[in-house]
Amino acid sequence: MDNSLVYVLRKNVRQYAMLIALIVITIFFQIVTNGILLVPMNVTNLILQNAYVFILAIGMTITILTGGNIDLSVGSIVAFIGAICGSLIITMNFSVGVALVCALVLGILIGAWQGFWIAYVRIPAFIVTLAGMLVFRGLTVFMLKGLTINPFPESFQFISSGFLPDIPMGWLGNLHSSAIILGAVCVIFYVISQLKHHASQKRDGFNTISGTVLIVQIVLVSAFIMLFSVWLARYKGIPFIFLIIGVLVLLYAFFTTRTVPGRFIYAMGGNEKAAKLSGINTNQMLFLAYVNMGFLAAIAGIAYTARLNAASPQSGLNFELDAIAACFIGGASAYGGIGTVVGSIIGALVMGVLNNGMSILGIGSDVQQIVKGLVLLFAVAFDVLSKKKSG
Repeated sequence: MDNSLVYVLRKNVRQYAMLIALIVITIFFQIVTNGILLVPMNVTNLILQNAYVFILAIGMTITILTGGNIDLSVGSIVAFIGAICGSLIITMNFSVGVALVCALVLGILIGAWQGFWIAYVRIPAFIVTLAGMLVFRGLTVFMLKGLTINPFPESFQFISSGFLPDIPMGWLGNLHSSAIILGAVCVIFYVISQLKHHASQKRDGFNTISGTVLIVQIVLVSAFIMLFSVWLARYKGIPFIFLIIGVLVLLYAFFTTRTVPGRFIYAMGGNEKAAKLSGINTNQMLFLAYVNMGFLAAIAGIAYTARLNAASPQSGLNFELDAIAACFIGGASAYGGIGTVVGSIIGALVMGVLNNGMSILGIGSDVQQIVKGLVLLFAVAFDVLSKKKSG
């Protein structure tokens, strides 16, 4: 049984390669921006600016896992959900709570509509979601009559601009104690979950990492969590939207790796015919993947509209490309069956750091697009070449 650190790195070469790339890119921009990149305020802004990418990347990961399927309509859905929220809250004076429920239900219905054509009529996902991209962009312009409407009430803006309230603790000085407390809770939760998972794998006879590697992993991750918590505590603490993203990442990471339906999705992406013969309802799994994508696109639409503080016909442009790129950079296979939620978040961070770092340096959007395109190409090329080498 090879349970060494080398084995762990080799088994997760793509994810670790992207994590190392993220660290290298971050260090590079931290140096060339004279330390501005990792200033606590800028780290918080980095989270707020890329919140919609994180949320969309989670949903896109699930659709890609089913067999390389993508959703080209998510950017238009983000704009459409923003238009719905604007119309209900600003124009029709609905309460924020009612508008949010309507937006989320509408997102689920949109996902079900597209999922029906993809899963049961078997129209290619590319065509269905391309049609959705056009339809929902048109509906957005129609609803807003080509105009931008604003402002939203503060309770709605809080979703993307609010922070968890601070708990006064004099001994922490100017640090926001809520961030420190939440960081400590996350460390405790992480340590317990890793120890329990390692023990259950060992008990069931699975090939698992050694105790030494486990301890090193726990120490490094725990140290990073606490350092990150302290860094956020130096500015305004934990952004509310970051809490939402964290919950979504935990839920979907657990779903994909620890539940039977999650394993069904991987099996379906690996070989749909074999999965169907083994008793998996592949049509239902594909349908639910797009229902889920619609739901998460609605959350992203709410988050982005709250941050923009306006419902605009131009919202969501190219958001689908950001989400797809994050997934592939983070290790998802273009053929399905391979990829992780955490990997996609790493991919989104790579894109976010590149955007933020180049913006600080004053590099134009044209060059930024070129760099991001090359990063995506090289990431997928690395995946293809590594597969050929292992094969």
